[in-house]
Amino acid sequence: MEQDQEKPANGAASRHVKSEHLAKGKWIALNQITYRDPTGKERTWEAVERTTRHSGDTDAVAVIPILKRMLKCDCVILIKQYRPPLNGYTLEFPAGLIDKDEDPLECAVRELKEETGYTGIPKHISPGVCLDPGLSSSTVNMVTVEIDGDVEVNRRPLPEFIEVIPVRMDTLLDTLNEHAKNGLIVHSMVYTYAVASAQMAKPKKIVP
Repeated sequence: MEQDQEKPANGAASRHVKSEHLAKGKWIALNQITYRDPTGKERTWEAVERTTRHSGDTDAVAVIPILKRMLKCDCVILIKQYRPPLNGYTLEFPAGLIDKDEDPLECAVRELKEETGYTGIPKHISPGVCLDPGLSSSTVNMVTVEIDGDVEVNRRPLPEFIEVIPVRMDTLLDTLNEHAKNGLIVHSMVYTYAVASAQMAKPKKIVP
């Protein structure tokens, strides 16, 4: 026997009703969100939000640092760090929260210097993009930064305690797969970037 199913009204869309704190810490809060789905039914959703957003549309930046040196292959600079929620080490792009009265480009240059020791010039910035929209409201700007590896300041960079791992662009995807086999957890942004770069590097087929 067929069951009656709720059908959305023509042109209806989900909409936010209210948000309530369930718990709040120094850096994040757990919220219960009430919303209406396209059928008009009221539903709830548990979500995490950062408590550190000062202004603007994004919480943080993720930096895609490209190291360029004369007569050498371009490298992308990754960092290896311990992440307590995963109880393991990850391979990530340098990243960090945007400070008060700081714009995303300034934040990208600062975080790159602090975490890797490198100084670079921003070349591209994305709009705010989400990271895990089913779990969190957190968004980031992805900033591509070019590093001149031939200038003195970048020849012997002094990073934080985070391990800095330069990876050749032409072997990035293979290198990430090897690190994953050895137990490192690769950040989804890094892996997606590697897959896209590998696809772009493939010879193009010309169809007559």
